Amino acid sequence: MAQERKAGLLRRTSSSKKPLKEKVVLMYDEIFTKDDPAKTNPRFWDELFLMKVNLEYLEAKLTSLDGDEVVMIKENINSLFHHCVQALEEEHQIKVVNALQTLCALFRGVHQKNKSATGFDIINMLVGFDKADLRMKDLMESLDGLLCGDGSESLKSLCLKLLLCLVTVTDNISQNTILEYVMINSIFEAILQILSDVSSRGQHGYDAVVLLALLVNYRKYESVNPYIVKLSIVDDESTLDVCIIMEILFEQYKDKEEEDHGGFFSTLTNMVGSMFIADAEEKLSVQTNEAILLALYEAVHLNRNFITVLAQSHPEIDMAATPVSTLPATPTTPLGTTPPSLDMLNNPELPLDPNLQTSNLLITFLKYSSIVMQDTKDEHRLNSARLCLIILTCIAEDQYADAFLHDDNMNFRVNLHRMPMRHRKKAAAKNIPSRPLVCAVLDLMVEFIVTHMMKEFPMDLYMRCVQIIHKLICYQKKCRVRLHYTWRELWSALINLLKFLLSNETTLLAKHNIFHLALQVVNLFNMFITYGDTFLPTPSSYDELYYEIVRMHQVFDNLYCMVLRVSTNVGQWKEPASKVTHALVNVRAIINHFNPKIESYAAVNHISQLSEDQVLEVVRSNYDTLTLKLQDGLDQFERYSEQPKETAFFKELVRSISLNVRKNVSLNTLSQDVLLKEFSSIS
Repeated sequence: MAQERKAGLLRRTSSSKKPLKEKVVLMYDEIFTKDDPAKTNPRFWDELFLMKVNLEYLEAKLTSLDGDEVVMIKENINSLFHHCVQALEEEHQIKVVNALQTLCALFRGVHQKNKSATGFDIINMLVGFDKADLRMKDLMESLDGLLCGDGSESLKSLCLKLLLCLVTVTDNISQNTILEYVMINSIFEAILQILSDVSSRGQHGYDAVVLLALLVNYRKYESVNPYIVKLSIVDDESTLDVCIIMEILFEQYKDKEEEDHGGFFSTLTNMVGSMFIADAEEKLSVQTNEAILLALYEAVHLNRNFITVLAQSHPEIDMAATPVSTLPATPTTPLGTTPPSLDMLNNPELPLDPNLQTSNLLITFLKYSSIVMQDTKDEHRLNSARLCLIILTCIAEDQYADAFLHDDNMNFRVNLHRMPMRHRKKAAAKNIPSRPLVCAVLDLMVEFIVTHMMKEFPMDLYMRCVQIIHKLICYQKKCRVRLHYTWRELWSALINLLKFLLSNETTLLAKHNIFHLALQVVNLFNMFITYGDTFLPTPSSYDELYYEIVRMHQVFDNLYCMVLRVSTNVGQWKEPASKVTHALVNVRAIINHFNPKIESYAAVNHISQLSEDQVLEVVRSNYDTLTLKLQDGLDQFERYSEQPKETAFFKELVRSISLNVRKNVSLNTLSQDVLLKEFSSIS
């Protein structure tokens, strides 16, 4: 019976009689004939939009048409589309609801039928070439009016669902030619208006942000996309609205409880072996996260002002209670100086209670990233982790963001999620110190480095991690920021990474250029060796650096032997290996200088095993006789550029998000019964 209902059949009267059809299905059948249905019934279109839409039947009917039938009924399909657009102007809300849902079925059904056809064929079948500009202009203006008006929130939701349906009907959104009309008749301001209203963004925020992210990615590498242009110049007040909605959305995925109490994500990550839990994680977190991450990336990448908004502080316990100061629309201070956000962040109206923890979108994003980056074995999780690191790359090379991250007057406690490991204790959240945010970024990078040395080695992610660290250190060197950070943890993580590369040389070289990563790591040490006196917090930090290099000299010795062996043989790795050989010159000079001194000190004092303090004393006493070579370009880096390096990644990511959005919109049949019940009393 359920199957009959879906097909538009009401019931069987007897075994010998044909089943009865719903009236709306009979009217659809009239549309799918050659004749104009309004000829015999002048009120046909008025009556149609008073009927409850049968989405399944209408879509199936469109999909089942053959080529000749399409040509035969094209005028009727064009007429249906035209009357749908006209119905959107009706005062009768039931008609508007049914028109929106009919349009959704039309877009989906026609595209299903014309998967192999060009976009222009689809436009002709839906609207007609000669009327396309006018019809689509009317449609977009009506949707804009419904989204910006004071009408029902259900109608706004339905409009956004229709737009998401329209955007995602093709696997590759850049091949969806109908979107040209969405570019010409922009709804950018309508989307921002939804996000600026407290009640609207609570109900429609997710759909609005995802829609904006997808529209920004329409033919972004081929032509001028007005949504990119508008997002890149949007003022700070509106950007803040996007910022707030993203924070709310990230809160959905953030484990707000302490790890000891076990939250949603800690439960999932502790039960990786369970197929059911893995399934749940796939549905609840992974694919939808990609869409929000993409939106955040586009805002950070395209809009310079958004970086200052990332730092907007508020009390973590009550976001709405904190007054918001409006930022200037354009930066008023030169690059590398105090960003305008710091004046706002130092607002005396912010809570002064030292026990009241404050937060911002950046903190939420770092916590969220620490969850996403724990498991990269699944393709979607790998993409999310890569996107998190790309966002952090954009932040790390922005002068204003760096100024905020390193501001010693702005300290935060950031409870990052740490992967359970046998050889380390779980850190208690209450013991987390309050520090500049850059410490949390470095902690996140260290955490990734020590937890992903595995068979399926994520080389790309490691490269991005090391580059982020390098960019942050370049800023510290340039601005002489002496960050009080436990640098030894970073040095230890980097040395262990080199050790892992050496232990798995054969396996890794079959897939990756490990010499590129090794060079980046060695050059990080060269940054500390060459410029450490400009950014390490104390002279003893410099001593500890040398101590770590000498203590772990075997790793550097083995690395030198390996790269020397490869660089002296003919092969594809000869050149990259030789670069590592040259980069190791100062590290080897330190080892070769201090090791004999330490051995001599032990022999003279008859000590078999020197303590750390004794080794440090030898190091301090022998700096004067150490000779190092000046290496050029250590504090230079290639700035992030999406095109061409990241183009393939973003194209596939957008395709994945689009497919997922399409699936969710089609599964959620636009809440027909709820909508009709809401408007049934409206005349």
